[in-house]
Amino acid sequence: MDKSILKPHERIDQLSSQGIKIIQSSEVFTFSLDAVLLADFVRPNHRQRLQTIDICAGNGAIGLFLNRKLGGQFTEVELQPRLADMARRSISLNNLTERYRVINADVKNIYDYVHKDAYDIVTCNPPYFKSLPTSKKNPNRYLAIARHELTIDLPTVAEKMSGLLKMNGKGYLVHRPDRLTEILQVLNEHRLMVKRICFVYPKPGKAANMVLIETIKDGRPGGTIIEPPLVVGDQEGNYTSQVEAMLHAN
Repeated sequence: MDKSILKPHERIDQLSSQGIKIIQSSEVFTFSLDAVLLADFVRPNHRQRLQTIDICAGNGAIGLFLNRKLGGQFTEVELQPRLADMARRSISLNNLTERYRVINADVKNIYDYVHKDAYDIVTCNPPYFKSLPTSKKNPNRYLAIARHELTIDLPTVAEKMSGLLKMNGKGYLVHRPDRLTEILQVLNEHRLMVKRICFVYPKPGKAANMVLIETIKDGRPGGTIIEPPLVVGDQEGNYTSQVEAMLHAN
C-alpha cells in the first residue's frame, strides 16, 4: 500500500467490498457507517453518460464507494480545503481521476462552478443537528461542521439538491429519524418527491437512529416504498450479515 501520498496524521483505510482505499485522519474527519449505508442504498445505474454529484462530500467517501455501482462522471463538493485535498488524493490513489473531480467550495455557491438542472443523481450526508445556542458542539471545528448545521442547513441542502437535479433525477439523503417530519416537508417544498425510505436500527429492540431517503425531482405523488428495516448489529455488538456484506463482500 503506497503511503507516500499521505500527510502527517493520516492513514489509508479500505472498503474491501468496493475495492476502495480512502485517506482518513481522525484529526479532521473519518467516514462512518452512514456513508457506507447511503452508498449501498443508491440504485445501480451503469449508463456511461450519467452525472453524479455528492454535496457535503467530506473526504469523498460516498462518491468513491459508488464507483462500481454508477457509470459516468462524479463531482465531489466539499467546503473545507483539507478535506477536499484528502478527497483529491483518494481519487488519485484509486486511479479514478478520469471519472472524478473535486470542487472545494461552499455548496451555497455551487452554481458558480456547475450548471443547474445538470445531474442525474445527487447524494448528501449532511450535518444532522441544528445549530442552537444550547447545542453542545465538538471543539474540533472540522467535526463540529460535520455534525451541526454551522455552514449549511436542511432547507439549503434540499434547495441545492433540487436545483442540481435534472427533471426525474434522483436525490439521496441520510439523516436522523427524529427530524423526519421536517425532512419530508422540506423535500416536498423543493419539488423532491420521496419514493423510498429505509429506517436503520443500531440493534434489535432499539429505536431507529438513521433514515435513508430516495427522492425524485418532480416525481408523481404517491407510490412511496418503505423498505424492510436495516439492522446494523446484534445484541453482542457484531455487525449483521447484511452490513458485513456492505463492508467486506467481494
